[in-house]
Amino acid sequence: MSKPQSHKARKRFGQNFLHDHGVIRRIVACIGPRKGQKIVEIGPGKGALTEGIISVTERMDVVELDRDLIPILKVNLFRFPELTVHEADAMKFDFASLATEQRIRVVGNLPYNISTPLIFHLLSQASAIEDMHFMLQKEVVDRLAARPGDSLYGRLSVMAQYYCDVESLFIVGPESFDPAPKVDSAIVRMTPHKILPFPVVDIKTLEDTVRIGFHQRRKTLRNNYKGVLDNEDFELLEIDPSLRPERLDVADFVRIANLVHNKEA
Repeated sequence: MSKPQSHKARKRFGQNFLHDHGVIRRIVACIGPRKGQKIVEIGPGKGALTEGIISVTERMDVVELDRDLIPILKVNLFRFPELTVHEADAMKFDFASLATEQRIRVVGNLPYNISTPLIFHLLSQASAIEDMHFMLQKEVVDRLAARPGDSLYGRLSVMAQYYCDVESLFIVGPESFDPAPKVDSAIVRMTPHKILPFPVVDIKTLEDTVRIGFHQRRKTLRNNYKGVLDNEDFELLEIDPSLRPERLDVADFVRIANLVHNKEA
């Protein structure tokens, strides 16, 4: 079969193609794919990571927005007839629709320019997902895995950790990509909780509570929640209103959200 034509990475799609075979093998080892599993890859590009996974699972779904990459991907992986390509925007894709027989495993080298909203989109479908392994800008991985008190701890940390156990696995340097990004990347594993450790009464209230809390992160809880919580509420919650939001853990934000929801009910 003839070789597909070359494809120049497109900035508007945030494309940086992984070409380091050592890194690819290490990522596949972290994922630990097994035959028969339902693995979905976001942004497979030319199929470098895809090949390492489908060689084990023998079937796979991929979601690719760049239509010019799809024929290249199909030629590169022509040996695998059970590769299903979805030409779609991952930001709008219904991942839960693929979890018909079993929960899906999601992987991908995510475009830096949409990584945060894409993660929020996936978290909204966390009940259909077994786990997620992503290559992301290192700072995003650090934010996902940050703990209370860390400088990068914020809205993304709280919401990701509400749904998932988050592990930062290893760093990948710019030289592993073509074109090389200007920053380091990292691999993260996100495993949705089978049972939420701190279930909230209303998820929308939690989202709003966390967003308000970190809107002005250098201000105190008393200032950020002015008009939402009063001194009696803070006493009931046993939370010091002079603290900044980065000092609260997931359980604290859930307790605030449940109190707010009950006040509004």
